[in-house]
Amino acid sequence: MTAKARTGSATAVVLEVGQKKVFASALDWPGWSRSGKTEEEALAALAEYAARYAVVAKRARIAFPAKVAESFDVVERQRGNATTDFGAPAVIAKAERQPTTAAAGQRLAALMTGAWAVFDEVASAAPAQLRKGPRGGGRDRDKMIAHVLDAEAAYARKLGIKEQPPAIDDPAAIEVLREAIAAVIAARSDGTAFVDKGWPVRYAARRITWHVLDHAWEMQDRAS
Repeated sequence: MTAKARTGSATAVVLEVGQKKVFASALDWPGWSRSGKTEEEALAALAEYAARYAVVAKRARIAFPAKVAESFDVVERQRGNATTDFGAPAVIAKAERQPTTAAAGQRLAALMTGAWAVFDEVASAAPAQLRKGPRGGGRDRDKMIAHVLDAEAAYARKLGIKEQPPAIDDPAAIEVLREAIAAVIAARSDGTAFVDKGWPVRYAARRITWHVLDHAWEMQDRAS
């Protein structure tokens, strides 16, 4: 499957501005989100990670324009919160409350599935013990995998999906959870949340895919 992002030369970005951190997220490319201390740093980090995100788009069989990171169009600024400053994009953009067609949903689901494929490939190649992070900490491989799966089960509840967190050595259960999430993301949506205090499709795709890739890239970096 191939698809295009919104037309125009600039990539649409939403900024989430906290007191300590700013997240820049490309609206048409779920999971391509990076943070910095300032808006400028966040946008620079987003551009820096374009090549790594291109791998995800390739897995999804979606064309990722070569010049996608050359120009950003900040279409929204949202005030961040404590979760933003803690290190996760937590604020739903106005654009993420818009309806999605079946084609748009399938595109989001394809990119999410591409991110899962990247995570699995990185995890399979990583050593069990990872190099410590900049502050001397960080999860090792299996604990990181378990953390991602636990988070996905929690995120799935925001979409009305109730599945137990799968064990890292239970590929069948992992597939059941992922397929359930992807099915909701891929379906046509009116832009509202599926359950009380839940998430609309576009934000769910961004948050879930960001979390998968953030840890895939961390694992990749700390495996070297």
